[in-house]
Amino acid sequence: MIRVLLADDQQLVRRGVRSLLETAGFHVVAEASDGFEAVQLAERLKPEVAVLDLAIPLLNGADAAREIRRACPETRAVILTVYDEPHHVLAALRAGVTGYVLKTKAPENLIQAIQEVSRGGTYLASGTSIDAVLAGINGEAPSEDPLTPRERQVVQLVAEGKTNKEIAAILGVSVKTADSHRARILKKLKLRGTAPLVRYAIRRGLIQP
Repeated sequence: MIRVLLADDQQLVRRGVRSLLETAGFHVVAEASDGFEAVQLAERLKPEVAVLDLAIPLLNGADAAREIRRACPETRAVILTVYDEPHHVLAALRAGVTGYVLKTKAPENLIQAIQEVSRGGTYLASGTSIDAVLAGINGEAPSEDPLTPRERQVVQLVAEGKTNKEIAAILGVSVKTADSHRARILKKLKLRGTAPLVRYAIRRGLIQP
């Protein structure tokens, strides 16, 4: 029986997905409401597959998948999301995700994705996903995100309305370090102020509009 971890900030969505998976014969070992919790649960429970929403709080699905693969190399990640833009798909693949399924597609797609990635394969459920991969291979894809994983975490937390003090507490760093991260990010992206940073986070799928 394939053991699955679910991560989505909407409880109703988690409940529906859990019911679907358990009916299909999977064992849902835990649920998480944010990316950090997903990483912690994965490290402790070591499920075969982690199903992650892309725009979950505190740590987005792609970066959570990267951290999960680092902590639990045997755990495969599937993104379940509403975002089908090529740069979202490519960002997920670059993070080590091996399954990408849209919430608008048939439930059977998610079941197939979990079965496929648990066997070591890759599952891309939408035409946009396939186009994105081909574009990346042909060098036509949008440029990579210039930010590091830690900088993306900071951008997401800023966009979610967290103060520097709150960001410092979440990341386990000093307030001065959090402030330095923020200043460096604005300089790197050539942005001024929080509002443009929020718009950047929305475009990158770090938060939902």
